Amino acid sequence: MAMETKRLFDENVMQKTCTAEVLNCEPYKDGYAMVLDQTVFFPEGGGQLSDTGTLSAGEKKIRVLHIHEKNGCIFHETKEPLEIGAQVTAELDWTVRFDHMQQHCGEHMLSYAFFKLFGAHNVGFHMTADMVGIDLDKEMTWEQALQAERFTNRQIQEDHAIATKLVPAEEAAKMHLRKFNDKLTGMLRIVSVEGSDSCTCCGTHPTSSGMVGLVKIFKVEKHKEGSRISFLCGREALERVESYMLAALEASNLLSIKETELPEGVARLQQEKKEIGERLTECTQKLLDYRLAEMQQHPETTQNGAKKFIFTEADMTPKEAKALMKRLGEIPEAFAAIFYRSGERINYMFASSEGCDVNCQQVIRTVNEAFGGRGGGRPNSCQGSGAYEENWQEKAKNLMAGI
Repeated sequence: MAMETKRLFDENVMQKTCTAEVLNCEPYKDGYAMVLDQTVFFPEGGGQLSDTGTLSAGEKKIRVLHIHEKNGCIFHETKEPLEIGAQVTAELDWTVRFDHMQQHCGEHMLSYAFFKLFGAHNVGFHMTADMVGIDLDKEMTWEQALQAERFTNRQIQEDHAIATKLVPAEEAAKMHLRKFNDKLTGMLRIVSVEGSDSCTCCGTHPTSSGMVGLVKIFKVEKHKEGSRISFLCGREALERVESYMLAALEASNLLSIKETELPEGVARLQQEKKEIGERLTECTQKLLDYRLAEMQQHPETTQNGAKKFIFTEADMTPKEAKALMKRLGEIPEAFAAIFYRSGERINYMFASSEGCDVNCQQVIRTVNEAFGGRGGGRPNSCQGSGAYEENWQEKAKNLMAGI
């Protein structure tokens, strides 16, 4: 049944509430979908997120979780039903709506800036709860992006009027719009920022550019043959900048430097970390050399009399383990096993050198079963990993004792 809902947000974008009649209510996903005779709720579409809010009928008040439109019909998604014919008061989460208007209008104005300054066309628009993005058909540098940002913020501060109107597609095709899809037909909604952007759009926008507050770009990255620009507007931009500022302030206090010196401070820390890592690797290698020399003087043996070298290391990198196993594999008539922790996994490696009859494939099958792990290899060399257990070192030593 076709049910037409009067779209009050097209007439007055600043209207926060309205009374309405429930025309239909039917099960939908894990709840219900209701159709009203009129609504202030904008359905998700055109890149803009859905409004949220409440529907009140007498003492009953239910949440509107999402709005979608299908075949021209607007559905209000809820967890609870309302009776058909019920009179309700619909009320927006105004902070959510206003945020969406700021993001969407800012996207129009920023897209216009890239178009006017650099001839770049917006070929994609993405709005999530955390970030807004536009895809441009030209590759942009950070310097160009900041130039477009400054241009947009000047136009926001000048507080230009924003108007919407419905025009036939034929008339819209003759207008000076930033972009126009010549496949569109019928009546089209045009959103125009005075002295700035003008294009077809079904979304909600504030009545003047000053209400956007500000635009702040956070990322510029190559995307396909052009660029993806990630940004926020208004309240969300301000809160994100505040969080970054506090993080920079805390980091600068920890490093006892100015916020503007953070890049140099981080570079210095990275260099110090590298030097410490190199010294640690050197010390670890010396310790392993000492332990290996001591083990070779008094080696354990397998049941068949071959030398046996078992390492169970709580702190070892894969690179160090690989280097150690290479050295162990060069010892004739020897079996070697290395167990080491890597996060919530226990990695293990086994090797039998020339003259040793221990089959590493048989060994790793036993270890895989004991640790619930996976791995394999050749008769003289295998590796794998299993689940971490608190007593893993003792368990590994007991398993190797029977070889």
